[in-house]
Amino acid sequence: MALKKLVIGGGAVGFNWLPVVVAQRQGLFANHGLEIEIKRLGAVDKVTAAVKAGELDIAITPPEGAIRDCAAGGNLRIISGNVNRLPLSLIAHPRFKAIEELKGAKLGTSSLTEGTALYTMEVLRQHGLHYPGDYEFAVVGVHPARWKALQEGTIDAAVQLIPLNFVAIDAGWPNLGEVTDYIPEIVFTALIADKDWAAAHRTEIVAFLRGVIEATRWVYDSANDDALVALTTEITQAEGKYGRQALVYMREKAVFPRDLAIPPVAFTKSLELMQKAGLADDALVAGAGAVLDDSYRAEAAKA
Repeated sequence: MALKKLVIGGGAVGFNWLPVVVAQRQGLFANHGLEIEIKRLGAVDKVTAAVKAGELDIAITPPEGAIRDCAAGGNLRIISGNVNRLPLSLIAHPRFKAIEELKGAKLGTSSLTEGTALYTMEVLRQHGLHYPGDYEFAVVGVHPARWKALQEGTIDAAVQLIPLNFVAIDAGWPNLGEVTDYIPEIVFTALIADKDWAAAHRTEIVAFLRGVIEATRWVYDSANDDALVALTTEITQAEGKYGRQALVYMREKAVFPRDLAIPPVAFTKSLELMQKAGLADDALVAGAGAVLDDSYRAEAAKA
């Protein structure tokens, strides 16, 4: 029987994609009758637009774009979680020794309206620094681009995804703080789709989510570490030792939800940070729950 094809995309295919890559390489998607094409678009704003345009079937991306789209009457929906704990460190130029010293600095982000900018604002806010008065953002791209910009000196600091945070620390760049210490749970990345497309392709979505759930179990099993380190090295372009560090970090912080669920506290925190950043008013927050369609994930988890 011919496999049904799904096109999945994101800004970058980083560590948060590990369960999806595992499912693809271990044949779990094929077992469920699927062929998966992965696309890298380079920026989270482009990803949200690509789902709306029908260029992607499913995206793994920060949730804020889908939340705003749904609130404005659009079709984007969040169909499952991906990462609910932030595997990010605030990495800075060596001349900075504390977060308070970032006053007047330029911080890198992938978007001004989704993801990293909101987390950065919250961390700095808790140290008395506020945007835009106390520092500025430069939209330089997703995590590999932020690390490159740090090294080139075009930005002063940026939140950095595992394992590139470990690479930076070993290279002498200070870690000013673990973002999870400031934001214990939040919807970092989620799976989004167009609601009409999803309704017409329910069987494929449930099969896809089943494969990811199975792969997530595989990722948490240390018996698979040799293969996981090799995959992490390939995905992140970091050396093997950093892959092992990333796996330890992932398991200690339970980065991947085993059933792909989004806890209410995580979704509430995402809305809170959107509101603090001026990206959501009271009306949007009140109606934001409409973006969540948990039926696909629940069916996959039950199966």
